[in-house]
Amino acid sequence: MVELTLRLPDDLAMRLRPVQDRLTEIIELGLRDIAPAQHALHNEVIEFLASGPSAQSVVAFRPSVEAQAHVAELLDKNRAGLLTADEQSELDQYESLDYLMTLVKARARQHVTQPHE
Repeated sequence: MVELTLRLPDDLAMRLRPVQDRLTEIIELGLRDIAPAQHALHNEVIEFLASGPSAQSVVAFRPSVEAQAHVAELLDKNRAGLLTADEQSELDQYESLDYLMTLVKARARQHVTQPHE
């Protein structure tokens, strides 16, 4: 493990003091939020949406068999309590992506079922 010394503004240092035992977790969470999508499923969704799909295609979209299998593996490891921190982060990102796609599909479904005026 590496020891790191930081120079922080006083107000930030005071805010961190009560959670100092969780600084590693806080930094990991912050890095996850600023890191670009590195996972295959993210790239599949990005490529699909960038292709300009029709509303019907959006509603019908399903991840590849490989991506589904990988997520299933992560979920199994999660149930068994065997996820690494990186895998937990990846699973959390997939959960956010799933929620986003649920919203996108719901909106696309409205476009499919309601005739345009």
